[in-house]
Amino acid sequence: MLAADGHSNVEISRRVGVSLPTVRAWRDRYGTGGIAALGDLPRSGRPVVHDENSIIAATLDPPPAHLGVTHWSARLLGAQLGISFATVARIWRRWGLKPWKAETFKFSTDPELEAKIRDVVGLYVDPPERAVVVCVDEKTQIQALDRTAPMLPMRPGIPEKQTHDYKRNGTTTQGVPPACGGVAALEVATGLVTDRCYQRHTNTEFLDFLKHLARVHPRVPLHVVCDNYATHKHPNVMAWLAKNPRVQLHFTPTSGSWLNMVEIFFGIITRQAIRRGTFHSVKDLETAIGIYIDGWNDRAHPFTWTRTADQIIDHARPSKQRHKLTTRDTSLRCAVSAS
Repeated sequence: MLAADGHSNVEISRRVGVSLPTVRAWRDRYGTGGIAALGDLPRSGRPVVHDENSIIAATLDPPPAHLGVTHWSARLLGAQLGISFATVARIWRRWGLKPWKAETFKFSTDPELEAKIRDVVGLYVDPPERAVVVCVDEKTQIQALDRTAPMLPMRPGIPEKQTHDYKRNGTTTQGVPPACGGVAALEVATGLVTDRCYQRHTNTEFLDFLKHLARVHPRVPLHVVCDNYATHKHPNVMAWLAKNPRVQLHFTPTSGSWLNMVEIFFGIITRQAIRRGTFHSVKDLETAIGIYIDGWNDRAHPFTWTRTADQIIDHARPSKQRHKLTTRDTSLRCAVSAS
């Protein structure tokens, strides 16, 4: 069409983004055979003899019961269909099929699911003015592990190595919140962390931690995001909250602790300070946690919540997810049939 408009080969090459010889070759083919000559030319080699549609359809169906397997492998399906496993693997790559891979999911059964999501997300994206928002959760059973042999340090081309077996020197329970809040919602962006270590996590320890937070953030409304753990709703806690109305608890939905922003910090401290650490005692473990949190607060950075409540709710409803999965499977089967 560009040639019909009078553009030169050089101009067509520049606009389309191909080489000049390619433009000349396609114009010559069109001049020789017209529109029909623009189709695929016969290729060398053995023609395709496999029915790709049937291979994909067989992949999407579960293996027969007599095989005793939960999912197909390329070799197993190839043997079942009488073709090479390389052919099966190539088709799987082309269509993005990964039978060996499985992911988990869990839907909340909380009758107040939508209300709780909107409440918590609202605190993240639009916190109340002149108020502090903190996210609280317990990280339980942190083990003080000591390796049975000294660690071998990293060397060029060799990663750090430590023994697979270990000696358990006790456990500790950590109640840690990031102080995500402040005057005019500015403190929301700090990511500062306040912590205390406990040997137990009953309502007594949780109430002690709430009182500590109230002292850290005096004379301002304090909004605390936490999960539905029974100790958080204990009568002793509720009685104290009634006497201190400036402190309010906001509960995440059942099976929705991922909505608690402090879980991000828990993942970071586990990777950076706990998982590869060596601790001779619970005291050493608690000291290491304290040192890490002090360093974290010196370099604290914000966690930015990007999902809206509507987006989360849309993914949290079982009926919609089942509809999406069914639609996706139907679309793939239709695409195979049409190709």
